[in-house]
Amino acid sequence: MNLFLTGTDTNVGKTYAAALLIRALRATGRDCVGMKPLCCGERTDADELHAASDRAITLNDVNPVWLRPPAAPYTAAMIENRQIDLALIRETFARLRGAHESIIVEGVGGWLVPITRDYFVADLAAEFALPVAVVVANRLGALNHTLLTVQAIRARGLKCAGLILNHTQPPAELPDLAATTNRAVLEDLLDVPILFEIAHGQAHIALAGGGQA
Repeated sequence: MNLFLTGTDTNVGKTYAAALLIRALRATGRDCVGMKPLCCGERTDADELHAASDRAITLNDVNPVWLRPPAAPYTAAMIENRQIDLALIRETFARLRGAHESIIVEGVGGWLVPITRDYFVADLAAEFALPVAVVVANRLGALNHTLLTVQAIRARGLKCAGLILNHTQPPAELPDLAATTNRAVLEDLLDVPILFEIAHGQAHIALAGGGQA
């Protein structure tokens, strides 16, 4: 399995989902590694993917470009007065893709986050040409954000491999109507599968055909 993970927004749990998936694949014996081409702000996302990959590659291979300001890459690069090294990102991805059985690439923010003035996360995903999975924060607003993201992925000529529903908040005392109905509605509206659903705080996922991380 090779995937590019994008999200319906920032802070929807892309890294959490990616790490769960990497661990689950490695638990089945697959040589799977994670990559986050760009980190902005803290490098904790890259650290988590590095750990999930059992440190089979270096941290700098997991995350070749690190920008310290916590902003979109385009903004962070302007603040640091530097150019984003797209050639390094491309070279690192090609090397990891060729050396490992499986790779899970985590984008930064959502689908149209700018990396440079005229180059977006969507362009990076198109270059990598991997099936795209969308991490969805399972809350009010998820339907609109998910439908827009899937539509945009398909407009780039890429395959949307499925959705990952993530419960980012602990269960409320009263049921959250949106959270309890989003899955059924998305399954009705879209012809893409729900790859898996993550409960708040869930530590493992089981993959079809066995294997659990």
